[in-house]
Amino acid sequence: MKPIIERLFRYVKIDTQSTWEAETVPASANEFVLGQLLVDELKEMGIDNAWMDDKAYVFSHIPANTEKDVPPIAFFAHLDTAPDETGANVNPRIVENWDGSDIVLNEQKGAVLSISKFPYLEASIGKDLIVTDGNSLLGADDKAGVAEIMEAAKYIMEHPEFQHGEVHICFTPDEEIGNSTEYIPIENVPAKYGYTMDGGELGEINFENFNAATATVKVNGVAIHPGESKGKMKNAIMLATDFINHLPWRESPVNTEGYEGFYHVTNISGSVDQAEITIAIRDFFEDGYEYRKKRVQEITEHLNGYYGEGTFETEIEDYYLNMAIEVDKCPVVKENALKAMKMAGVEPIVIPIRGGTDGSSISFMGMPCPNIFMGSANSHSIYEYCTVQSMEKAMEVILNIIRLFAES
Repeated sequence: MKPIIERLFRYVKIDTQSTWEAETVPASANEFVLGQLLVDELKEMGIDNAWMDDKAYVFSHIPANTEKDVPPIAFFAHLDTAPDETGANVNPRIVENWDGSDIVLNEQKGAVLSISKFPYLEASIGKDLIVTDGNSLLGADDKAGVAEIMEAAKYIMEHPEFQHGEVHICFTPDEEIGNSTEYIPIENVPAKYGYTMDGGELGEINFENFNAATATVKVNGVAIHPGESKGKMKNAIMLATDFINHLPWRESPVNTEGYEGFYHVTNISGSVDQAEITIAIRDFFEDGYEYRKKRVQEITEHLNGYYGEGTFETEIEDYYLNMAIEVDKCPVVKENALKAMKMAGVEPIVIPIRGGTDGSSISFMGMPCPNIFMGSANSHSIYEYCTVQSMEKAMEVILNIIRLFAES
């Protein structure tokens, strides 16, 4: 088995599933286990400065071996796996030179990985697929990214002739629950540019993501005995549904794609007396983003005019912003990533992230940080898979980026 695959299999065997209910950082104690394993492996490579802090952030750097003035660069990946499916007892296997036929993951569950169900699988015919046994997710998101960075580091340490500037490595906890950059001591990663290895299939690269806000709408009702309620009751549950119905259906996630933004009701709870709605607001463009936030406030004012002042109270909080605002200021960080892919024989597929990325937060910390593919698909599910060839290409892209910065 190839070293990069042995490495991935070693990492996915450690259950690092994060949970929304966690009250600790990291969410899973096993993130410390994986983090310590990585520290030990980095030290075995000769990177003696590797260490892990009390929240499972792993840091290390490879000193420059050239006298050129090369900007330090960093690579990031996350330790945890998604809450959506269990990360315990992961049993990966390789389907070599896949011929396109159905892959039975779990006969008992009827879990089958097939082109008819996932048409984009056709692009993987002839490749070596790494799949699950249908009882868990694979964990390639983002342990494939971790493995690729580690293999690139190993290559650098074993090839002193490979010219490079200072290379920083950072593995973060709790990305899947949105906390990976919440507590990061970014001063421990003194790089000028960064790249997250947390994208999807071969060739995918992201320079932009949604602007994101969360609107919390409190609905203040009036509870009266239903037999005496005419003209008196204000049923907060019914009023909440009226608010939701004022959001444009055509601008919900199920009806949007590409660069189209949306309103997404993520939670509704309450009783006759009081209810609460949570709405995710997303848009790629600043003017559209501001308009959507304003529109939610206008709905609030409109319904208060009908049901009475104070019936609806809305608070909107910015969650994250489009990293393109910062990435676009540094063309070299984009140019070198695209060149690195082409050098590896990979055609770049530049697409916006219809969600968030660690690269967004890191970019606004002063380190422009695009997101690069790590080779997996169907993340967060038992149908997750990645290809050996994509992982190898991702590692090659990492090395090419390092080489390009050193040469320039």
